[in-house]
Formats: sequence, C-alpha cells, structure tokens
Amino acid sequence: MAETGRAIVIGAGIGGLAAAAALHQKGWAVTVLERTPALRPVGAALSLAPNALRALDVLGIGDEIRGLAAWQGDGGLRTPGGRWLSRSDAEAAAARFGGPLVLLPRTTLVDRLAALLPPGTVRTGTPAALADPGDRDRPARVGADGDELEAELVVGADGVNSRVRATLFPAHPGAVYAGFTTWRVLIPVPGAEFAPHETWGRGRIWGTQPLADGRVYAYGAAMVPAGQRAPDDEKAELLRRYGDWHHPVPAVLAAIRPEDVLRHDVHHLARPLPAYHAGRTALLGDAAHAMPPTLGQGGNLAIEDAVVLAHHGADLAAYTADRLPRTTAIARRAVRVARLNMAGSRAVVAVRNTVVTALSQAGPAFLLRGFDGVADWRPPYASGRQHAGKP
Repeated sequence: MAETGRAIVIGAGIGGLAAAAALHQKGWAVTVLERTPALRPVGAALSLAPNALRALDVLGIGDEIRGLAAWQGDGGLRTPGGRWLSRSDAEAAAARFGGPLVLLPRTTLVDRLAALLPPGTVRTGTPAALADPGDRDRPARVGADGDELEAELVVGADGVNSRVRATLFPAHPGAVYAGFTTWRVLIPVPGAEFAPHETWGRGRIWGTQPLADGRVYAYGAAMVPAGQRAPDDEKAELLRRYGDWHHPVPAVLAAIRPEDVLRHDVHHLARPLPAYHAGRTALLGDAAHAMPPTLGQGGNLAIEDAVVLAHHGADLAAYTADRLPRTTAIARRAVRVARLNMAGSRAVVAVRNTVVTALSQAGPAFLLRGFDGVADWRPPYASGRQHAGKP
C-alpha cells in the first residue's frame, strides 16, 4: 500500500481532528467529513492527562494547552457530607507523570486542532458512509452527500455508535449501556471558592472542577435505567439528587439554568474488537474502544490513537498491534473503577470509603499508582517542539 496519499476522516470530534492534523503533518492529503452543520463538540469540558499532552506535543500544541492548566494545589475525593476520603497533590502527580492535568472546554481544543488543518479540509453538513474498506489492491470508498470518494486510507472517528465500525465488524454487538447516566455543565459560579474534588455517594457521584477561564466544570453520574429523563427539567433532577451535598455543590446548582445541563446515558464496548482496522480503514477513539468516563481517558486515548495512526500510516496492522492491547486494558480498568465509585450497596460503600481513606494515609504516591501505565505513556516518535519538562 502507498505510504501516503489521500486520507478521509469520518467524524470531526477531537479524535478525528487530531488524526487529520497528524496525517496532514505526515504528508497525507486529508478530507474530514462531519455530518453536523458545524463543529459543535458533544460535552462541556475535557481533562487532558500528561499522556495526551505528549501526543499534542507531536502536533506542536502541547505547551499551549499546558498553559491552560488551572489546578495548582490540592484536591481530592470526598463524601456527600464533605469529609475528605483522600487528598491529591498536583505537584506530586506532575512529578510522577511528567506534566500537569489540564481541564479545558472541548470547544477550545476543537478550535485549536481545526486551526492546524488547511482551509477547506473539514466539510461539515456531510454525512458519510463507508462503502468499501478497500484492500491492498484497491482503494477504500466512501459515500458522502451523493458523491463516492476514494482514498488510500479511511479513518472511522464517528463515535460510540460508529457506522464505520458496524460496517467493518458486522458481527460485533456494538456499544451497550454501562448502567449509568451523566450530567455535565460548564458555567460561571460567582464567588465560589473551593478545592477541586470528586464526591462519591451511593450509586452516584459528583465532581466540581475550576477552569483557567474562571468558569466551573461540574458533572454528576447516577445508576439509573437507560433512557430516563427528568419529568420536569434536568436542573430539577440535579437538585433532587445532589441538592443536600457539601459546599460548593448547592452553590453550583443554584447557578445552573435548565438549558445549561447536558445529559447522556453512558455506553461502552463491553466486548473488545478483534482489530482496529480492516483493509485500508482504521478506527480510533470511541469508535474503537468506547469506555466509561471513570478514568477520564476517552478523549486522551483518541488523541494518542491519532498520532500513533499517523506514525504507522498505511501499516494498519501495526497500528492495531500498537493500540489494541493498551486501550483494551485501560477500558477494563475504567469498568472496574465504575463498579467501585458507582457502588450502590451501603455495606460496599462503607468498605470502599474505609479502604480509600486508609490508602490515602500512605501518601499521594500510593494512590497515584493507579495511573501508572496510563498517564506516563509516550508517543512512538517525538515532536520538533519539546516542552521544558519532557526529557
């Protein structure tokens, strides 16, 4: 197969845009096809761990994104009554994994990735379908808005309900409900001062995180049957579920308007795919390895996928060999964490909280070990721009 040529990326989310930028950097002629009429990312904010930031170094924007880090002190894990189960140390985490954790609006990253592409690369309002994945002797074919396009490489970056994945692996059962729904908001909260935290209750969690632009990113998750919606509005639902939790949760809820709340049921790939490619077509991000958000790694791994795919280029078997073991292991870990932090049994919650408290007394390094092998990942090739903390 050709080492470069024409590449078509289906989906203009974070993973798709990162892949397009990485492939463009490697000399591919890239077209991105996005079905929505504009680049409107789903979700309010995104956390980027050092592994994703090192992948963004490859694209030349890692330092710029690091500059948006807002978390400089301690945060941690709490109970709904406000008791600290564990405290986290931003400096210890940065020292262990080689950089900070950056929380930023998804729109900021989408805009920055799109700016790396030549004008006209992204075609919005263009639904696309994989017509033929191609093989060594023929290009892949994509149907888009009445046209049929050929390419030496097609990238399916079309999310958890990927149509490209269904075409490549029709026998795979696809995404299944993870057992819980999520709410997310990104709002100003005047006068709110707090340490960033995640709070674990019985069958529900809450997180409140400050952003560098002064806004607050807050999220909740609860074990509920799939497809449910509030009988009135989702702000009212949040008040019912979290209104009596510790400060600053009531202040955040008071600042929310009903239209600020995004609610989505969580789906994941409970059965791993046999490969992340077929023919000349590759999958990345949620299309390849959708997982619960409990490790905050979904978007991070999509960015990793993007630079690794561009590194291997047309050698998609090497891409699968590189990415499938890592992402499958992290997805399984995310499922285990979801079972822990979304536990609904009073007895299990009591044991969980006792164990977390005991482990935290051993110091932040003990708890940070849970991200060993995740946040310390490095890309297979270096960027031309190295940030100061990177060896």
